[in-house]
Amino acid sequence: MGAIMVSVAHEVALLAILPVPIIVTGSFIYQRRIGVRYSKVRGKVADLNSLLNNNLHGITTIKSFTAEKREVDRVEEASTSYREANREAIRLSASFVPIIRMAILFAFTANMLVGGWFALEGKISLGAYSVIVFITQRLLWPLTRLGETFDLYQRAMASTSRVLDLLDTEIGIVEGDTKLEQVKGEISFNDLGFSYPDRETVLEGVNLTIPAGETVGLVGSTGSGKTTLVRLLLRFHDPNSGSVSLDGHDVRDLTLESLRGSVSLVSQTTTLFPGSVRDNILYGNPSADDEAVVEAARVAEALPFIESLPRGWDTDIGEGGHRLSGGQRQRIAIARAVLKDAPVLVLDEATSNVDNETEAALKRSIEKISVGRTTLIIAHRLSTVRNADTIAVLGNGSISETGTHEELLSGNGLYPRLWAVQTGEVSQ
Repeated sequence: MGAIMVSVAHEVALLAILPVPIIVTGSFIYQRRIGVRYSKVRGKVADLNSLLNNNLHGITTIKSFTAEKREVDRVEEASTSYREANREAIRLSASFVPIIRMAILFAFTANMLVGGWFALEGKISLGAYSVIVFITQRLLWPLTRLGETFDLYQRAMASTSRVLDLLDTEIGIVEGDTKLEQVKGEISFNDLGFSYPDRETVLEGVNLTIPAGETVGLVGSTGSGKTTLVRLLLRFHDPNSGSVSLDGHDVRDLTLESLRGSVSLVSQTTTLFPGSVRDNILYGNPSADDEAVVEAARVAEALPFIESLPRGWDTDIGEGGHRLSGGQRQRIAIARAVLKDAPVLVLDEATSNVDNETEAALKRSIEKISVGRTTLIIAHRLSTVRNADTIAVLGNGSISETGTHEELLSGNGLYPRLWAVQTGEVSQ
């Protein structure tokens, strides 16, 4: 179309084509500037959503500290910050589209006036003038949507770039190729060293072997690295030095499915999912039949309270299991681990949220389910690990002493002091 217009009247064609490179160049400049603003908007709305989510989950704490006014101020500050970032983006977006349309209107008007003057002067025919007007309209009018297109594109890219950044994040844990067929359950921590990023060393020179089929208790002061050992066993992190092995295989050489499928974990932070009691226990083994589910609940001392619920097994426990007490949630988590029936059982403060009577019942259950499988029990309550085959004491980043309950009490290490504090023989 441009060639036809040039052949008819190149002076008029120049007026029609002149705004095109200016509009395109301006659009790319606008694209870079609006992209930065929309990225800022996405960041601000993410901060606001995170704050609201934390407040909803922590509503009990907020009310107990009468901190409603403080949280309202924080939300208002985050909301204002989001509104200002959005306003900056809208201000630039709202100004660019009219500028493009004004440039196109100027070119179209100049084209009509100059072309009309040429027609009146007889330089071009009336038919040629009509063709020029038509071609100018077809050439310039689509550019009116260029600004809107760039704006929509940058809106989408601001969100997409956050997803792409997440996808481009380097994978820290690369699984191995070895798949264990028959897992006996022997666990070894060999000269293990680990520290979290930008933090002090948590573990240094840890050596501990848990023979297959035995029950080992792991005790120590808060922050001594007990839970970190479990995270290294499951390869949520990799050690800075040394190794963790399962049945003589470095866990870094194993497939994650093979490794984690061999371990049943009950952590100190109980995670349940929206749905029924039955659904949450079945999470350990979705293909299990009703008889196995009931037996797992019985072993976890959960059967009495489940049967007393309004709808029994079909009772909806709500998001995070908030309709259950802490002890009830813990027993559901234990039943889930029992149903998984893995050769290695890890109990990380599994009895921390239950009363003494329930703890005693759970200890009996643990003794039953520990038979024939490797069991690692992490506990602050030393009574929980009293009957373990071996008790390991973790202190100052390494294993300071090991032995049975009686052997450790006869020594003069950390364990006798912890036992004396918990039994009330001495004050802490």
